[in-house]
Order: sequence, then C-alpha cells, then structure tokens
Amino acid sequence: MKSDRLLSTLMLLQAHGRLSTREVAERLEISQRTAHRDMEALCTAGIPLIAHRGATGGWELQRGWRTKVPGLDDAELQALLMAQPSALGDRKLTAAAQRAFDKLMASMPTAMRLQAHSIQARLHIDPTGWRPSPEDLSMLPIVQDALARDCKLTFLYTRADGDTSTRTVDPLGLVCKQTVWYLIAQSQAGTRTYRISRMHEVVVLALSSTRPSNFDLAAYWKQSTAALKDRHQTISTILALSDEAVASIERWCPMVPALNHRAARTLHKGWRLFHVEFESYRQARFVVLGLGSRAAAIAPPDLRKDIKAEIRRMHRVS
Repeated sequence: MKSDRLLSTLMLLQAHGRLSTREVAERLEISQRTAHRDMEALCTAGIPLIAHRGATGGWELQRGWRTKVPGLDDAELQALLMAQPSALGDRKLTAAAQRAFDKLMASMPTAMRLQAHSIQARLHIDPTGWRPSPEDLSMLPIVQDALARDCKLTFLYTRADGDTSTRTVDPLGLVCKQTVWYLIAQSQAGTRTYRISRMHEVVVLALSSTRPSNFDLAAYWKQSTAALKDRHQTISTILALSDEAVASIERWCPMVPALNHRAARTLHKGWRLFHVEFESYRQARFVVLGLGSRAAAIAPPDLRKDIKAEIRRMHRVS
C-alpha cells in the first residue's frame, strides 16, 4: 500500500540521513519515478523534506525533525541488536523484518542511534551453512496467515522416512530453531510438531481453530525437545552415495563431504563419501537399506555389519 511505502520512505530518511531518489527506489524495490512522486507526497503532507541538487544531492529531513520512541537501556538495546533480521534466514522474511528494524532505528534519539550503529558494525549473523540450505519456507506465509486468523489448516506432510499423508490441525504457534521453522499444532492424536519444509499444498480452512487457553508455546517446545533428546540418540555415519542417493536424502539429513577418507579409493565412479547425521540408529539403518544399491555404509562398523547381515537375509528369503 502507498501509505506503508510512504512510512518506509520516511523511516529510511530518518535512519540514513540524505538519500538519492535512486537509493530510495532500490531499497524499496520501486521505480525512481514512483520514489520521486512519494517524496512530493511527503512534502504535500507537511513533512519538512529538503531536496539537494547535483551529483551529491538527494533528499533529507530538516535537521532535528523525527518521531520519538521510548528510551532503551544498554541491555535492551544490545538484546534488540542481537536479534538481527538476517538471523531469520529466509529472504522474504529477512526483508520484511529489516524494514521494521529500520523504522525502529530511525525513531531512536541520535545518541542511541549512533550507539546502535556501533554495535551493528561489530556484529554479523550468517544464518546460512557452507552448503545451500535445504529448507523450503514457501508454505510459511500461509501458516502465518492461519495463525493470525485462528483458522484450521490442512496440508500434505512428508515424514523423515518418506511417508506422506494428509493432516488437518489447529495451529498453535511457530518455532524457529536456527534457520529451521516448525509448526506446533493440535491434531486428533494430540499436540504435534511439523517441520515447515516438509509441508505441501497447505490450505487455510474457513473453520475456526481451537486453542487451549493455558497453552504455553515456549514451555511446550522446551518439554518436547527434552523428550525427543531422551528418546533419540543421534548417530553420525559415513556413507558412500551415488548422486541419486545424495539428492534423495540431503533434504532430510545434515550431511557434509567426507574428505581424505581411505575408502574414497575404492568408490564406484561418480560416487562420493559423506558424513551424514541421523536422528537415531534405526533411522540410519532404514535410510541406507531403502537406498538399496545407491548407498553403502562405511562407518560406524556396527551399522556396516548390520546392513550386510540384512542384505544376506534378504538374499536367502528371495
């Protein structure tokens, strides 16, 4: 909306001082002509804008003119800046959060804004890994919409073992752990956790959702993750994988290349070695057997022996 864009323009000028029409257009992803018209609209609305001509020209607010916000103490300011928008990971979420962040920064008193810029210059959050993130957050805005309107959701959900089924739930909240987003929701089987990147064909239903009045999202997450840790002991493996196998499991399991391993000398052509992390021994065994001739377990030795024994049993049965 134009009103939102005008407010964003105003906050940019408060935060950065003098900006050219081109710079405003680039930051707001609009045309320079639209940016110029917005500047004229702000002037018409009584905002004291000064236009500077020439190569170093641009637009800036009259000295001393700005909106006000309640003061923050040092601890509050540092905590705010630690939660940089880049920590969200997703490009669209980061852009929206950055706009809100700029508005808040712009309305700070000069001394506090200078302090904030000093802290920012000494802090960088890189939410990405060395490998491209496998997280697909395309369904996240739909889930957020359902939560905002207290509506039921229906979607297809693919579990870690590849099983896909339809779920209809009452959404209770969202949790972001590093760059991985989860939906906490009430299903017929009780309160469950769904990974956003495994949700497909999400639809917001025209039915009101039911939310327990005493539900505490943070407390539930703490309790459920503690229970998960008790129930599963993660296992690190080294697997030899074909390109097809890599494509099959890289969305579900953390994995990095295993470099300079002695087993690399005996690999099939086109195969590679990876360190792959599984949630449990059972999951590791299930995935490796499911990949069949496209994968081989190298380590740990117990998994390697177990896989070979199971293959021998299958041959005897056949």
